Amino acid sequence: MTRVSTGMMNNDIQNNLRLQESRQNRINGQLSSQQRLQSLREDPLAAGHLVRYQSYLGRVQTFEKNAQVLTDRFSLTEGYMDQSLEIMHRVRELAVAGATGTYTPDDLKNMASEVDELLEELVQNANATGPDGNSLFAGTRTNRQAFDVEMGTVAGSGSPKITQVRYNGNVDINKIEVDEGAYLETQSAGNRIFWSQPQELYSMRDASSYRVAEDGVISVDGREIRLSAGDNVYSIVAKINDSGAAVKASIDPVSFGLNLQTTDSRQLWLQDLSGTVLQDLGLIKDASQHPPYNISDNVQLSGGSLFDSVIALRDAMLTGDQEAIGGRVLGEIDGSVNNLVSRLAQTGAEYERAVQNISRNSATALNVTSMISREGDLDFTKAVTDMKMMDYVREATLSTAGKLYSSSLLDYMN
Repeated sequence: MTRVSTGMMNNDIQNNLRLQESRQNRINGQLSSQQRLQSLREDPLAAGHLVRYQSYLGRVQTFEKNAQVLTDRFSLTEGYMDQSLEIMHRVRELAVAGATGTYTPDDLKNMASEVDELLEELVQNANATGPDGNSLFAGTRTNRQAFDVEMGTVAGSGSPKITQVRYNGNVDINKIEVDEGAYLETQSAGNRIFWSQPQELYSMRDASSYRVAEDGVISVDGREIRLSAGDNVYSIVAKINDSGAAVKASIDPVSFGLNLQTTDSRQLWLQDLSGTVLQDLGLIKDASQHPPYNISDNVQLSGGSLFDSVIALRDAMLTGDQEAIGGRVLGEIDGSVNNLVSRLAQTGAEYERAVQNISRNSATALNVTSMISREGDLDFTKAVTDMKMMDYVREATLSTAGKLYSSSLLDYMN
């Protein structure tokens, strides 16, 4: 026989009220957070999907931001390069005018003053910095000035002039991730952008009997090339040509020395990372000297920078050397203009690719956000309806409890 007491009714009502409060608290939590899942155990499969989607969305947003930063940088560099190209067009006009032979030496000196001012403007553009204070044309050495200027006396001038512009950056490449495992490379080395001609190096040291003494690593145009003990000069030439560097190596048929030539307008960048192979071949100085001005004094080196061509024009105008202006100097200026046009086209292409990455990542972010919404967002209408139903149930429960509490044990006795 079951014993009936007033305590049993109270316990049942209290248990039911606690259960309803728990359900109400869960819905209140959903309404306040706008999230369907308040704990992983409510729907483990959806929770697993949700975590992965949210993680991927964060990465996609980072990729989009990276691409946006790239477009900003490309826009800045393109602006300075475009202005430099306009300056070089003006320099070329002055060179053509000076080569006609119709101007007197005094006229040429006056024109040299304008060329000197344009040279200073070119150096200013090459040393430009972005809004973050980082150098735009120093490779990955963004915390330093891209080019150093040396001043000196020049024949025909009574005041110090720029006599040499030396590159102060490096040729390393920045890789920016714009998708899963996909990177955009930024090549902002000033000794490639502001260069005039392909550089050629001719070694006078006979390397026909040379053998690598021990395993080592050399750097050619920023590419690491591993050499093995016993490699001869022909193996070294083959490894340089197969490395992907914009440099072609060959053996001189007369001196049997190792010759190097860049495939486009850029400065040679040579370094012994491990061992002394390049030094032994007579191409560079000892390891205490750093590229690009570590080339040995015993080699023949040709091909200068854009600044060298403008300096040569100014000096030729100051001395009245019209023959040099119309020949060698004008050819170097044409090479500078052509290289700037090519670098501008490359920067424009990189900009367009970055824009495409922004568009793709933006669309991907919207799709992933939709997935997150499907798995984790709350059906607000259903939640409000459930909340109101629970309010009604709670009120009915309390009303019923109030009536039941008025009963006593005598009500169950016959």
